[in-house]
Amino acid sequence: MTIYIHTMYYLPEYGSAPILMNELASYLSARGHDVEVVTTIPRPPHHRPFKGKFYLKEKTDGFTIKRYRTNFTVHHIGRLIAWTIYTFWSLWNLRRVQENDVLFLRLPPLQIGLAGWLARKWKGAGVLMSVQDIHPDLSIESGLLRKKWAISLARKFEKWIYKQADDIVVISEGFKKNLLNKRVDDDTLHIVPNWVDAGFMRPYPKNNRVSRRFSLEEKFVAMYSGTLTLSSYVTLEKVMEAVKLIENDEDFRLVIIGEGLKKPALEEKAKQLKLKNAVFLPFQPYEDLPLLLGASDLLLVPLDEKKAQISVPSKLYNYMAAGRPVIGFTDDESEVAHIISDAKCGLNREPDDVEGMAEMFQMLKKKPETLKGMGERAREYVEKYYAKDVVLERYEDLLVSLRGEQ
Repeated sequence: MTIYIHTMYYLPEYGSAPILMNELASYLSARGHDVEVVTTIPRPPHHRPFKGKFYLKEKTDGFTIKRYRTNFTVHHIGRLIAWTIYTFWSLWNLRRVQENDVLFLRLPPLQIGLAGWLARKWKGAGVLMSVQDIHPDLSIESGLLRKKWAISLARKFEKWIYKQADDIVVISEGFKKNLLNKRVDDDTLHIVPNWVDAGFMRPYPKNNRVSRRFSLEEKFVAMYSGTLTLSSYVTLEKVMEAVKLIENDEDFRLVIIGEGLKKPALEEKAKQLKLKNAVFLPFQPYEDLPLLLGASDLLLVPLDEKKAQISVPSKLYNYMAAGRPVIGFTDDESEVAHIISDAKCGLNREPDDVEGMAEMFQMLKKKPETLKGMGERAREYVEKYYAKDVVLERYEDLLVSLRGEQ
C-alpha cells in the first residue's frame, strides 16, 4: 500500500499546512508505510531554489515528494486558477496509483476531490478527505461568490465531492454539523483535530534571543502569528482600532506576524489609524517560532463573525503549546471559544466590541499571575488532547482501515 498525500502547500513554505503535512508524511513513513507527497512548487519567497522547474521529484526522510508548478499570484482569482492547475496535476499523477493504495486529500481546494473520484472509479483506491476549511461557505461569507447561479453550482459541486470519499475527517464538532446539514453520510465522518509537536513547540522565557531581536522583551505584547487571509482580517482591523484607543501606553505592543492576501489592506489600515504601538513582521524561520511566541504575553485568534463556524485555525494549538494565554475574538458559539473555555486558558470577546477589546488588554496587563495560570492550563490541555503522536495514530488507523490492513 502506498499512501498519497495531496496538499497544495508544503515545506519549505511557511504555515500550518506545510508543517502538519510534513509531520504526517514523516510519521507514516517511520511507521513503515510507503508515502508520496503530491504538492506544488513553493510560492515566493521560497520559490528561488526551484527557479525554472515545472516538475521536481525529491526523496527525503524515507518518502517521496513530487512538486508541480502552479501560478504564484495571491489574488483570489489567481488562487482559484492555482487550485485548478494543481487539481490537473493531481489527476495526472493518478496514473501510478494502484488498487491497494490510499489517497489522503487535504481540502481546500475543493476541486482536489476530483482526484478522489477518479482514483476510486478508475483504480479502486481508497480515499480519505481531510476538511480544513469549508468551501464554498468561506468564499460565500467573504463575498467572493455573489451570483446566485454560481453559489448554487458551487454547493452542488461540494455535495458531489464529499460523496467521492470513503471517509471524511473534520477538525471540529461544528464542521461535522455543517456537513451533516448538507446530508453527508454520518458514517463517513470522523472528528480528528489538528495536532502540534509539543516537544518542539514548548514554553520559553519571554526574554530570549528572538524577543531581543525585535525589542519586545520589556513590552507587553499581544501577538498574532499566521496567514493574513479571508477568515480573520476584518476582526484584525477591529483589534487595531482597539489598540489605537490605548496608544498612549508606551509599554503595549500589537505584533502582527505573517503574509497573505490581506496583509496590504491591514498595513494600510494601520497607516490610516497612525498606529504607534503596532508592528508588522514577516514570517520568521520556523525553528524560531517557539521563541517568537514566547516573546508574547497574549496570543490572539481573531475570526470574522460569519466565518467562526467554518474555520478552526491551526495556530490555536501552537499558541496553547507555547504556554501563553489565548485570546479569542470570535463568536461565543465558535469552536475556538469552546476550546478556550474548556481549557480555561484565556478569554473570548465578540469581534465587533472595540472598546471591550481595549479594556480587556489593559485589564490583563495588570494581572500577571492570572496570565501565568492561563498559559499553564493551555499547555496541559494541548498535551492531553492535541499532542502529535496521539492524533497521528488516529489518522494512521483510518488510512490503514480503508484497505482492510491491520
